[in-house]
Amino acid sequence: MAIGATMHTFDIQLSDVDRGVYETLSLRVAQHPSETQQFMATRVLALCLEHEEGIVFGDGISGGDEPAVLVRDMTGALVAWIEVGAPDAERVHRGSMAADRTAVYTHKDAERVATRWAGKRIHRPEDVRLVWFDDGFIDAVADAVTRRTTMAVSVTEAVLYVEVNGTNLTSTIHERRAG
Repeated sequence: MAIGATMHTFDIQLSDVDRGVYETLSLRVAQHPSETQQFMATRVLALCLEHEEGIVFGDGISGGDEPAVLVRDMTGALVAWIEVGAPDAERVHRGSMAADRTAVYTHKDAERVATRWAGKRIHRPEDVRLVWFDDGFIDAVADAVTRRTTMAVSVTEAVLYVEVNGTNLTSTIHERRAG
């Protein structure tokens, strides 16, 4: 018998001062059996940091054809392709071809991720954002997440402040381009 997904509920107060985004989010997140807590925490943070109308979790791990997070406009057209983890260059290339905006949020070693892409074909690499956090930050967020999680996510001047079930954490949001 196959193991099913574990359901998590996130109640999030989002305050992204840098982008002028202020929202209250209630998310039901299915954690695939092969998905680590770190991957799931990064996926939730990516959705918060990219939040705009039309953003949803993609099929990601279980589907394969969609990214972890995506944005569609009112016509259904793909606007943003947002990967999590350490996708290969071919997947990033496909995402950059499919959407106007492409980002990869990683909980892995960002230099290793970028090195794996070096010399490989990626469509508009100068427009593909690789985003990561301070060492240990994602591990601390993942450790604080429970099946029912309350979060406050604030961004000011590229500094991320997260309160997860009473645990306060801070990280710089690091970013570089794929090309």
